[in-house]
Amino acid sequence: MHLHRSLVGSLCARIQYRPASSPGATIFRSAAVCEHQPQPSAVPTRCGWVFDHIRAPFRLRLLGLVGYHFTMTVLEVIQKSAEYLAKKGLESPRLQVELLLAHALKIPRLNLYLDFERGLSDAEIADVRQMVKRRGRREPLQHILGSTSFCGLEMRVTPAVLVPRPETELLAERAWRFLCIRQASSNMHPDTEPTPEPLPGRGAERGTADQSSPPGRGAGVGSFVENLAQNESVAPAVLDFGTGSGCLAVSIAVNAPAARVWALEISEAALEVATQNAALHHVSDRIQFVQGDGIAALPAGIQFDLIVSNPPYIASREIDSLQPEVRDHDPRIALDGGEDGLNFFRAFAAQAKTFLRPSGKLMAEFGDGQEQAIERLFRDRGWLIEAVGRDYAGRPRILVAQP
Repeated sequence: MHLHRSLVGSLCARIQYRPASSPGATIFRSAAVCEHQPQPSAVPTRCGWVFDHIRAPFRLRLLGLVGYHFTMTVLEVIQKSAEYLAKKGLESPRLQVELLLAHALKIPRLNLYLDFERGLSDAEIADVRQMVKRRGRREPLQHILGSTSFCGLEMRVTPAVLVPRPETELLAERAWRFLCIRQASSNMHPDTEPTPEPLPGRGAERGTADQSSPPGRGAGVGSFVENLAQNESVAPAVLDFGTGSGCLAVSIAVNAPAARVWALEISEAALEVATQNAALHHVSDRIQFVQGDGIAALPAGIQFDLIVSNPPYIASREIDSLQPEVRDHDPRIALDGGEDGLNFFRAFAAQAKTFLRPSGKLMAEFGDGQEQAIERLFRDRGWLIEAVGRDYAGRPRILVAQP
């Protein structure tokens, strides 16, 4: 059977040769022959139909190209995978594929654009295919990648913690700005307010220190305070209630370097992730992680300049209607705010005052449509509503209140 040379050339442009003695080596990949793409008329009429209906391996044998292997380029993987995710109903499918592919290839995402024609190995294609399938099943992108960005900081995430949301970055920024202003004011008037007594370490008795625990996670109080000795008289103190991944505590510690941070969390698995994130950003010596259930678990008499929280605020009956990424993968304990989603706000309104210094503040994120109910809860308890911050979409999202 005679085939036109241009047909052979076009096939050669799409394949690599891997000899049996060296299956991983690329011997030949002609780019020049890609310049001329054959037209259907290039195949002789008498044999064209027959050729098209022969299985691929036999076609290669007819062409004498046994040993050659078809490859996919970076661009082709992006295009095909994005099409797959789009059919699954995911937003920004190409961006998500690029993030997955960059993660698989261990390169910055923008480097993909510099090497669109790079051929992927079988192992690389298998890795990307598996990740794309997981995303198509609505597993969160952050779980697949193992991390996410929060306030420009990389944060490790696992199924044990709530995936940080962009709107929570606004809460973090508001918190560290307040603490920096608070510190500046204390520097001018260092004797106006005493510093708070340090919290006991995680796993310790109230009022006692666990001297055997590692720094930053249930560390001995003495070593924790010693690290802050130079700033003890002016350092503002903040409690991150329900720290989860530690995204709030860590970003506040990074951006308010003099602040002393306590991070309270009921879940041991979540505290493990938060501790790792603190170590990743070198702030372990300024964050005291404490395991406990609710603000009432704090020692009597302890006071803070700021209490900050992104508490569970989804009504129990609404959880099943959330997106699969949230409903099926975020910890329910981090979502469920009770029958109306306001259980934790009732607790804050009733209990948080005694844990705040004079002119201290509480800042908390809340859900859609909860603004008026939360304002009533706090006003009925004698709080002053200083502000209600809005998220990137312009919706009420952050409560700022004073005792």
